[in-house]
Amino acid sequence: MLSGLLLLLIGAELSVRAAVHLAAIFKVRPLIVGLTVVAMGTSAPQMAVSLQAAFADNTDIAVGSVIGGNIFNVLVILGLCALIIPLRVARQVLRVDIPLMIGACLLAIGLSWSGEFSKLDGALLLAGLLFCLIVIIRQGGHAPRHGHAETTEKPRTFTRILMLATGLLLLTAGGHLLVDASVVIAIHLGLSERIVGLTIIAIGTSLPALMTSLIAAFRGERDIAVGNVIGSNLFNLLGVLGLTALVAPVPLTISPNALVFDLPIMLGVSLLCVPLFYSGYRIDRLEGLFLLSLYLTYGLHILSISTGMALAERLESKMLTLVLPVLGAVVVWGTIRAWRRQH
Repeated sequence: MLSGLLLLLIGAELSVRAAVHLAAIFKVRPLIVGLTVVAMGTSAPQMAVSLQAAFADNTDIAVGSVIGGNIFNVLVILGLCALIIPLRVARQVLRVDIPLMIGACLLAIGLSWSGEFSKLDGALLLAGLLFCLIVIIRQGGHAPRHGHAETTEKPRTFTRILMLATGLLLLTAGGHLLVDASVVIAIHLGLSERIVGLTIIAIGTSLPALMTSLIAAFRGERDIAVGNVIGSNLFNLLGVLGLTALVAPVPLTISPNALVFDLPIMLGVSLLCVPLFYSGYRIDRLEGLFLLSLYLTYGLHILSISTGMALAERLESKMLTLVLPVLGAVVVWGTIRAWRRQH
């Protein structure tokens, strides 16, 4: 497990460095690189795990890991990054990228109401991914460019591409090591496939994205930190779920609990990004703490229903009745103040 963490750290550092320089070389904003190349690379472990689970007829893991990973990406990765440095982002994120993420959630939920994802559903999801990539790249071409394009010595393009590929490979390898170790622990604990997918595997496959965004935040590259989260969510829902449903030997069945609880939670988390980023086009530290508190509550709920642990139920109740209402009220007030300043 320690070797997996080390690979993640090295891979994240290489990926962020390469992404920043490639953005300068090709004269595009780091946000576009984060939304596309970096996001797809950090989602590679999710793709591998979902495909493996589908061919092993573990469809709850294949679907649950995607849902849980998207929830983790928004609540934990954005939350932790905001604690490190307030995440001020470009208007494109709120006007284009977040609506695309919400649209991807709605498409996946709409296709899931039959109780399964068929091969046709997989093709539709992949078509949605292609549409999103076209929109993101076209919008990025018209947006003002930021980042570190002003460099006295631009490194060779091939060297930076090789660095990016090496970083993404290390992220994938590190993610696999951590996922394998986590699954063994989960099996010994007797957790169900749905819970394993939503928690252990979802967190494990999201660790490359987490490490990459954290490194980007420490280096002050807010666009890459945010773009990686949104891009990973798009790629997980449309690319990973789409390809898995398309090539799986049987349709991906969806548990009733996922339909009535997990998928709505995923949509709600995506919708929550709108007021958070609207308040000054940024997420500050208090809002980051709010996101982390939401995930803690979600985790406690999963823990309480899967193990019946009384302590988890009591902690969940305290979070719902005390902590979250206070933090939520502060976030709402901040959003209202930002709206008044802008109008």
